[in-house]
Amino acid sequence: MSNTKFSPKYIAVVAMFTALAFVSVVIAKVIPNVAGFLSYEPKDSVIAIAGFIFGPLSSVLISILVSLIEMLTISTTGPIGFAMNVIATCAFVLPATVIYKKNRTRKGALVGLFLGMICMTVCMILWNYILTPLYMKVDRSTVVNMLVPVFLPFNLIKGGINAGITLLLYKPIVTALRKARLVEPSKESTGKAGFNLGFFLVSLAVLVTFVVAFLGLIGVI
Repeated sequence: MSNTKFSPKYIAVVAMFTALAFVSVVIAKVIPNVAGFLSYEPKDSVIAIAGFIFGPLSSVLISILVSLIEMLTISTTGPIGFAMNVIATCAFVLPATVIYKKNRTRKGALVGLFLGMICMTVCMILWNYILTPLYMKVDRSTVVNMLVPVFLPFNLIKGGINAGITLLLYKPIVTALRKARLVEPSKESTGKAGFNLGFFLVSLAVLVTFVVAFLGLIGVI
């Protein structure tokens, strides 16, 4: 259901997803940081759902808008934080939404989100190596020592949680938007229609597994 035409409905739904993503960032401020400055935010799942509905370009647009709003309001990391937010989100949502656009099935969603999780993890290791020394004002060697024990598990777990949330919430959200006539009914194959218990259980298992891993990472369990 890729739709890049700037119709009133499209603008309204994109604005809604942008607002939801920003609210998720604000709410997530209560979650403890990893290593003092790495914060988990569920906004990538919101943006991925929007990208599944409207296509990859829309997910990039929302990513930029949310990161810009965050930088101008609640963030203290400035342009570096803005750049890192956009890069991280796009690295996650672009592989997922591109693959799902070509294969609009549950399998396509699973494969796309898995590749998005891996892509984001790899990209953020690279960009943390490049930009984090500037943000933290430390030697690059200090950041290098954090890449595997800190940045790698954090981004892998973050991507896994957001993948699980996306898998669980995409169908209910897109169904509600179709009933409200805010998005058009899909004319493409989406696999077997209706509730799929097996897919739900797999999605729930993914989410629970990575949530438990995150709790371990922050020392709760």
